[in-house]
Amino acid sequence: MLSVNMLEAKSSLSRLVASIEQGLEQEIIIARHGRPVAKLVPIQENKTRTRIGIAKGLFDIPDNIDDANTHITQLFMVNGTMSDRES
Repeated sequence: MLSVNMLEAKSSLSRLVASIEQGLEQEIIIARHGRPVAKLVPIQENKTRTRIGIAKGLFDIPDNIDDANTHITQLFMVNGTMSDRES
């Protein structure tokens, strides 16, 4: 673990970030007046990202999918207004 003071971090940020990116350092502590105040660490990439359209082509959406919207909305209405009651 590398520790640097604020002045060194400001003047060599690119070098410090490169050390993290290349795996030369796992974390770099930045200190102000000898007291640790921040930590520079690599971002852990999420290997399983949710992708828009991942299910494209796996099922068909019927043309009349919205036909029941009015009826479904009425199921949630109480005296003409939306209900916030628990089911």
